[in-house]
Parts: sequence; C-alpha cells; structure tokens
Amino acid sequence: VQLQASGGGLVQAGGSLRLSCAASGRALNTLSMGWFRQAPGKDREFVAAVSWIGFTKSYSDSVKGRFTISRDNARNTVYLEMNTLDPEDTAVYFCAGDRTLSLPLRRGVLDYDYWGQGTLVTVSS
Repeated sequence: VQLQASGGGLVQAGGSLRLSCAASGRALNTLSMGWFRQAPGKDREFVAAVSWIGFTKSYSDSVKGRFTISRDNARNTVYLEMNTLDPEDTAVYFCAGDRTLSLPLRRGVLDYDYWGQGTLVTVSS
C-alpha cells in the first residue's frame, strides 16, 4: 500500500492545519491508521491513531484536545485536524498503517507496517 501525506505548511502559533493521507493499493478499511511526527534531532513520536472503522481514537497527551484524527474509508483517506498549534508542534508528520485491527490501538513506530513520505509542519511564534 502507498500512503501519501499532504497539507503541511507554515502557520502562526494558534493557527490550524488539516493534514490528509491518501492510500492506494489497498483498501484503507483493512488498516488501523496513525499519525506520527519527527522534530529535528528527535525521535519519531506517536501523535494519534484511529481504528479501522473510525470509532476508536487515541491521542498523545501533548495533542489531546487540540488535534482530531478521522478517516473516510470511502475516500481511502485519513485526516489530522490540528488546532491551536504551538511552535513545539513543528515537525515532519507521517501517516502510517497498521495491519493489526484489534484494540487497543498501537503507538509504537515498529508496530506500523506502512509509512507515507511525511509532510512538514512549521509553526512560527
């Protein structure tokens, strides 16, 4: 499966962005989906995940209440709505697919089987 992330850009602190992740080569409803991010000089970290049908979601503490993950399986696309952005959110954001559909949603980088190329989000102060 190929994942293509888009929607990154430069935004001022307090602003919003919506990331998209389009999948091809496999039906998205066969995957749990996640978003991760990697800031310069730091390890890749979990941001959010959503179950294959979209009912169950999980967020890191740092984004809970500000970010919302969603999916549209008919469009084979996953979204990450990011609000109240902070300069600490500056990173390359990656979408990822996990073939494990059971709960709980997984948060480890090594748990995910497919990765997109990343989209850069820069939040200015």
